[in-house]
Amino acid sequence: QVQLEESGGGLVQAGGSLRLSCAGSGRPFSSYIMGWFRQAPGKEREFVGAIHWSGSSTEYADSVKGRFTISRDNVKGFHYLQMNSLKPEDTAVYYCAAAGGRWRQKWDPRDFAYWGQGTQVTVSS
Repeated sequence: QVQLEESGGGLVQAGGSLRLSCAGSGRPFSSYIMGWFRQAPGKEREFVGAIHWSGSSTEYADSVKGRFTISRDNVKGFHYLQMNSLKPEDTAVYYCAAAGGRWRQKWDPRDFAYWGQGTQVTVSS
């Protein structure tokens, strides 16, 4: 069992930056692939990005490539989502998630067994 908790959400103007953090506890954090998803009102939960347990590989949704960066600190049990050049369409509840298994290039929410409670990100125009 892994417990996850996000922090760092808030209100920011378009073009600004935010860094989300996800604290993991329970089973060894370093053995999991970590991901970020987001869900806007009336929309399905969508993949934002993921990072390999070793930190050696990352994958991003096309909509955030070049603007968002995922990193992790396995010693501290955290992983992060650095969001730059934010746009109003980035407004959503952001969730961190943990997955076991093999690394892949495409991710679905069903691939992730553990989820945080979410943190709201609002980007004003």
